[in-house]
Amino acid sequence: MESRLLEILVCPLCKGRLHHDRDRHELICRADKLAFPIRDGIPVMLENEARDLRQAAAHGDPASGQPEQA
Repeated sequence: MESRLLEILVCPLCKGRLHHDRDRHELICRADKLAFPIRDGIPVMLENEARDLRQAAAHGDPASGQPEQA
């Protein structure tokens, strides 16, 4: 993904900065705890297409950005 595009894209909900997770092909909004997918090089900035990182953390997904609970 182009760095120029990443600089202008913001979260559609809070308008905050996004973090590019290159391994998972997602744009992460840390404030809203959502991961927006990048499909075929195109970011899908729709709330209903985003992965909820809070649910991933609750299920112990290490890619959620949250520590696992013992």
